[in-house]
Amino acid sequence: MRRHELSDAQWQKIESLLPVNGRPGGQWADHRRVINGVLFRARTGVPWPDLPERYGPWQTVYERHRRWSADGTWQRILATLQIEADAADPDGALERKLDDEWAVNIDSTTCRAHQHAAGARHRPPRLPAKGGGARVEADGREALGRSRGGLTSKVHLLADDRARPLVWRTSPGQRGDSPMFVPVLEELRIRRRGPGRPRSRPDRLRGDKAYSSRGNRAYLRRRGIKATIAQPDDQRANRRRQGRAGGRPPAFDKDQYRHRSAVERCVNKWKQYRAVASRYDKRDYIFNGTLAVTAINIWLRDTVQEPSETP
Repeated sequence: MRRHELSDAQWQKIESLLPVNGRPGGQWADHRRVINGVLFRARTGVPWPDLPERYGPWQTVYERHRRWSADGTWQRILATLQIEADAADPDGALERKLDDEWAVNIDSTTCRAHQHAAGARHRPPRLPAKGGGARVEADGREALGRSRGGLTSKVHLLADDRARPLVWRTSPGQRGDSPMFVPVLEELRIRRRGPGRPRSRPDRLRGDKAYSSRGNRAYLRRRGIKATIAQPDDQRANRRRQGRAGGRPPAFDKDQYRHRSAVERCVNKWKQYRAVASRYDKRDYIFNGTLAVTAINIWLRDTVQEPSETP
């Protein structure tokens, strides 16, 4: 096993989850070698033609990654790992129990897009309405947009208390965090092994000031989810100015909020992969595939126990 590659124990964990055959009349090349090539590229950020020869033809590695990003193979592998982790240890697999609650943490991170990621064809831009305004690209233009950092993509994610990514959604870099609050939570569906509905309603959600709004808090109340979301100073001042009409301040548990750092640690793990920290993929679905395969590696490192070396 070389650096950035799957160990024997990690490979055995996912080997049975991979497709068996390729297109009719053909056979897949060695899955393990190809996946190691995808991980090497994700970790180092090298262009596909610069992959080391030990991973085989770079076209094979790229095409496998592109195809599995398109048909959802990477996402299914990740979902299976989450199911198995939950079934193996239902009291602590997807969460670290605090007051017998299943808590998730929400945040976003911006990924600077490389100039090679900006060449995908897209629909003609929609002109702004009369009165000015920014030029808005139709359908988000492959989740690429202009922000203070230049051409960027933003990843909105949920992480458990063990700093592992659960679900995420991508958007253009200028997109705000609060509008993506509900869409990201709607993605949370941890399926169970056997019958039963997926786990989609955590007991508690933690978020920073960017997610503090009446609409978001009302959404959590309707679903019976406890909110640990910091309130910005301007909202506090506005409530005080209104007097009694401003209502009571929202409940806030400082001890619970300290555990929100799990999502920050999750982002740090993710951005150790240079193809995540800087987006090189032109198409959004391929970038999501890169996010998925790196999330798989994060889960494998956390859940697979390597055999101890005997002297």
